[in-house]
Amino acid sequence: MPARPNRQPQQYGVKPVGVSRYFALYFTQICWVAFGAYLLANAYWPSSCRPHDLLEVYGCSVRLPEAQGWVEAVLMTWLWTTPLLLALEILRRFQRHERR
Repeated sequence: MPARPNRQPQQYGVKPVGVSRYFALYFTQICWVAFGAYLLANAYWPSSCRPHDLLEVYGCSVRLPEAQGWVEAVLMTWLWTTPLLLALEILRRFQRHERR
């Protein structure tokens, strides 16, 4: 009995990425930033801490849960996860060049 030809690619994950993946990635990133802008616009900041710039926003973000609203809790989570996500994306891009 003759061997059947292998129709599977020999290496997985080397096919060029299509445009739809980039569209999905950037669309998701735009939605993430828009969601953060919505949260910043609707959050209630405690009266003892009213931020005026980015550093003050991060400094006051630990006091957001005092308002006990879902917007404030989600905003604090959004504020602290966004830099981590950016760092992971930057590391991923640099590691891709090292692997080649």
